[in-house]
Order: sequence, then structure tokens, then C-alpha cells
Amino acid sequence: MVRETRHVEALIIGSGLSGIGAAVKLREAGVRDLVLVEKADDLGGTWRDNTYPGCACDVPSALYSYSFAPNPEWTRAFAGQPEIRSYLRDTAAAYGITPLIRYGTEVTRAQWHPGEARWHVETGRDTYTARFLISAAGPWHEPLLPDIPGLADFPGEVFHSSRWRHDVDLTGARVAVVGSGASAVQFVPAIQPRVGRLHLFQRTAQWVLPKPDHTVPRAERRLLRSVPGAQRALRGAEYAALEALGVGFRHPALLRAVQKVGTLHLRATVKDPHLRRALTPDYTLGCKRLLLSNTYYPALTRPNVTVHATAVKAVEGRRVLGADGSRADVDTIVLGTGFHILDMPIGRRVFDADGVSLDDHWKGSPDAYLGTTVSGFPNAFVLLGPHLGTGHSSAYAVLEAQLAYVAGAVRHFRAAGWTSMDVRPEVQAAFGAEVRQALPSTVYNAGGCSSYYLDVNGVNSFSWPWSTGRMRRRLARFDPEAYDAWEA
Repeated sequence: MVRETRHVEALIIGSGLSGIGAAVKLREAGVRDLVLVEKADDLGGTWRDNTYPGCACDVPSALYSYSFAPNPEWTRAFAGQPEIRSYLRDTAAAYGITPLIRYGTEVTRAQWHPGEARWHVETGRDTYTARFLISAAGPWHEPLLPDIPGLADFPGEVFHSSRWRHDVDLTGARVAVVGSGASAVQFVPAIQPRVGRLHLFQRTAQWVLPKPDHTVPRAERRLLRSVPGAQRALRGAEYAALEALGVGFRHPALLRAVQKVGTLHLRATVKDPHLRRALTPDYTLGCKRLLLSNTYYPALTRPNVTVHATAVKAVEGRRVLGADGSRADVDTIVLGTGFHILDMPIGRRVFDADGVSLDDHWKGSPDAYLGTTVSGFPNAFVLLGPHLGTGHSSAYAVLEAQLAYVAGAVRHFRAAGWTSMDVRPEVQAAFGAEVRQALPSTVYNAGGCSSYYLDVNGVNSFSWPWSTGRMRRRLARFDPEAYDAWEA
């Protein structure tokens, strides 16, 4: 097969919400020659991959969308996966991004070539060179599969929630669910009425708050369509409410009132004292990802459900063994075990000029200036990168702050006649030190739990310790003095 080499100004890896947003903003910044490479056969990212029963957003719909592409047609206050995926498709089409996507094109290697001041990108199909490389692969992408002895030899069906097997009929089946995080909280209530027996293996109890979800009346949707500013007002109100909650994440003592809501929710829905104790967390709310559900606790009280408050030790034949000695004979195992959040696979495919991967640079603890640029990787940007995660707000709030920074960088780059720009190592180190100094007092670090916010070295490489307002202000202006730059 003869490979074609295509030269572009910007190459974006991924066509989920980050990639689509990046393409829109780069075009607004004047970049016309760009391409999105997507390994799958459709866009949507995590909202394409996650099709499990009950899959929906846990951020209000009006806030879980681009500010430049408001959607007055959400049918629920918290949109479901099919609507979110349709929204991403519609937005990509409306802004002319769809024709720029190359499907079935997986990046296998991207390396910086300083002599050309370009990135060389190899895919399973064609090769590219690009002035700018934007990683929009996302942290909620690659499923995390647990290393459980005997799991590979299980004679029944095994699948991860993000790779749901819709061809497997769970009607009357004996099902073990491993994990009790954000996905399990949604799919457990959806499958519980159908299965014969459901065994939930819960390593850690989760804080679950009531979900203020409801159908959006047609009259309200008509109002949002027809009244200028109504959508912005709704978005602003929801943003303000979540930012108010975020104050507690920075001052954990303030979360006691919210935690009380979680306790009352548990008491109201779970009457069995033994089960209630098993479902009661022993850490401060917000230390792990905050979960919302009106149906999770009730589902766990049903006669066909058993909660095993333990990790899975091993699988022997059709028997799942808990670390506490409990056991369950099952036909199917569903893994709700999360994703490679801080060890994103893309890090093993992006290399500096010397052939050292981003993964090897990070050594298990991802680091980036303003969560966006990494020293030694010129002209490259990481979207939804390290240090920018929040436990209270929308991924779109983070993304749009970053995109403003990336667009500003590209505009300055072109106006100044630069050929390459690389964040200074001391600037990146100073930002990392600033984050690490602020994190210990937040609930992410002081809440008394182990979460996916912590990397393999036990360092919180995920969280932003301040408000998203501060994030927007910090990333609003590109500072060329933070970079070493070369001109033609």
C-alpha cells in the first residue's frame, strides 16, 4: 500500500467534544488547513463509546454544551447519551467540521522534527506533517480493565461498561457488576429489573445525591428558542450554582451541609440498617467524583440484588470471589471500573525530538503548563489535560477556557512569524508547584479517600484547586514570555 503524506497546519487527534471544539476555534483563529484524525468510524468520543443502559450526563444539559452553540432542544434537564451524541454531530455539521474528519485513522506515532519545525504523524492509513498538534483524545476514553486472577478464564460473558455488549441478553441472567462509580450508578438501576440476580461488588461506598432531573416541557423549549438571552440566563444560573458548590470543594468544612443531603437521601431510600452501613462512605463528600441518582439506592434494595462491600479477589470458573470471603455464581460480569484517566494511551504515542515519549517524560505524573503545553513538545497542546479537572463543574467550562488560550497562542504565533514555540521548563515547573501548594487544603486531597484524581505515584495530577472563573481568567491571555520561540 502506498502511503500518502499530507501537509497541514494543524492536526487534531480525536473527534469528541474536545476535538470538535478545537476545530471550531482554530478556524476562527484563521487556521483553514486542518484535519481531525479519528480511529473510530464516527465522531462523539466518550459519548460515542458509552452506550450502556441509562447512560446520561451528570451535569445540567444547558451547561454541558458549547457556549457558542447553545441547544434549546434538550428534552431533559440532564441529557441522555443519544441526545448528547446527536448534539455533537449537529454542531460538527453546522460549523463545517464533519468534512475535516478522517475516520478509521488511528495515530500510531507522532514525533517532533525540529529541523522542519513540524510534527510527523503516522497513522494506520496515511502520514501527515503538521505545524500544530492538538491532542483531543480525552481522559475518559480507554477502559481500565482490572487485573483479577482468573477473570480471563471466566466461561461466561465479560465486558466493560464503555464497550457494552448489546447482543448479550441479560434477561434472567446472574450478573456480577464490578465497581460502583459513575457508570454503575446509571446502568445498575437500568438492568436490575431485567436480570435474575445482580451481585454488586463495591470496593468503596460512594456519595450519591438526589438528581434534580426532569423532562423539559415543550413550552420551556419554545421559550429558549424564541427569547434572546433565555438560554444564556439558564446557563449562567446553572454555572453559578455549581460554582457555589465549588467553594465547598476548596473549603471542605462547608460541604457538611451537602453531605447531610447525601445522608438523608440514603436513609430515605435504604431502610435495611445493614445495607445502609455498607453504602455509607467513610470520607468527605467531593473527595471522589460526585454522583447523582434517584434510582441507584432503590435498585440496591430490590430482592434480586446483593451488595458485596468488598473488592473482587479472584474468579474461579463461574464464581466471583470477594476479598471478604463472599462469593457469587454468575453468568455475566460487567466491569464498571473506569478509565485510564492519568495514564492516557496517547502519551505513549507522542514523542519529542529525541524520541522520548510524553509518557516517559511524565513518569506516571502528568504535568503541563496551565494544563495545556508541555516543555520539550513544541507547538503541541493537550486538551482536558493535567491539573484542570474539577469535581463540580462542566468539562465544557474547562475546555472553552483552554481553547481560548490555544486560539490566542496560534494567533500570536502567526502574527509574530514564529516557526515553533516551547514552554520554558522553569515556567512549567513554577505552575506545577503553585498547584501542588494549593491542593492540600482542597477536598480532593484532604477528603480522606483514594480516587482517580491520584496518579500511580500518589500525586494529584488531575485537579484544579481553584474556581473555574480563575481558570478562565488565567487562560484568557496568551503570554509569549512564558515560551522560547524561534522565527523563520
